[in-house]
Amino acid sequence: MFKFCWKNAATEQTDSMIDELLSAIEKTFPIPGRFRSKLPKDIAELSRLLTSARGERENSYLNQPKLLSAYLRYFLPWNVFRLNKIFMLTTLPALSDGDAITDLGSGPLVLPIALWLAFPRLRRTELEFRCVDKSAAALEAGYKLFKELSAAGSDLTAWKIKIIHDSMEKPVRGKAAKLAAALNVFNEISGSSNKTEHNAEKAAALLSKLCADNGSIFVMEPGNPQGGTFIAALRASLLEKGHFPFAPCTHAGPCPLLQDTVGKAKWCHFAHKTNIETKTKAVPAALHKLSAAAGIPKERAAFSFLLTDRTDRHISTVPQLRIRIISDVFSVSLGRKNINMGCYGCSEIGLVLVAGNKTKLNAVSFGSLLELPFPKDEQSDKQWDSKSGAMVVYI
Repeated sequence: MFKFCWKNAATEQTDSMIDELLSAIEKTFPIPGRFRSKLPKDIAELSRLLTSARGERENSYLNQPKLLSAYLRYFLPWNVFRLNKIFMLTTLPALSDGDAITDLGSGPLVLPIALWLAFPRLRRTELEFRCVDKSAAALEAGYKLFKELSAAGSDLTAWKIKIIHDSMEKPVRGKAAKLAAALNVFNEISGSSNKTEHNAEKAAALLSKLCADNGSIFVMEPGNPQGGTFIAALRASLLEKGHFPFAPCTHAGPCPLLQDTVGKAKWCHFAHKTNIETKTKAVPAALHKLSAAAGIPKERAAFSFLLTDRTDRHISTVPQLRIRIISDVFSVSLGRKNINMGCYGCSEIGLVLVAGNKTKLNAVSFGSLLELPFPKDEQSDKQWDSKSGAMVVYI
């Protein structure tokens, strides 16, 4: 029995991941030169249908060849980039031979492709992927692309890919999933924002039904107010069903970002730089060029996500305050000598402002976890950030 653990996942990431994916896309789905010039316009149109013009979008929009091509060449690589950042932020559940993964709204097999590229050692684990989507064209394109990627690799895959052309509300045959996933799905079907709680309850019921007793649920949504608010509501609904938030949360208590603090509503999201002006090739120049040509250049890729576990892994006998960093570092003025930088974090005591000197704060990376001593209840010199209402903690 082979078991793959996700610890130290970041050590398996390579800057060539997106290059490898783009190369496979070009080889599998070549575009004649006379059609390539239309690609930026098609990408812009698909972006519009996914955001401001949702009412115009057909249910099986990816069955349209030009929109599917735009998705494969633009949205798929960016989503793989986002997933790779999530894999580097957290430890995903261990997967063993015989485990099943159910991927709702899989489109062109975004999750299997991202996992294949990010975790070469996982390829030896005998897994069954059930990829569910309304678009047969997207599923078939993803399967064809995955076959190209796996054939190009030096390892032979032990994965079994099952594509299911159906509504995600339909029952999925087979054993319950060790990992039930839905990536960028619910924002496309959620409709009005005033129904967020109701939509989250429906999504929680669907995912919980698919998940094994010892399984996990993984959801990613756009890193905008709607996506972040939905993730927070989904978190609450899943918690009621015994699915404890493991990441990015540092606790299983109420979500502090749902609270309207000092009149400023917040939402849980992460935004990662895409290294446009650095020597690091996290995103190839060709993809940046295509983004700019479509009128949607990206300096940051934002997302909201939730990973659950069947047990509360945050329970610890060590009295440490665990803080997830959720902002970049910025200048602060708190009236303390040598305390001139800060960043926001999320913790079980709510939103906090982590403050310190430049040297210490420069060592704190966006999305990372910190462990600091709990502020003492009787502490007389507690401070609160005037802008956000967050308690100030010092490193």
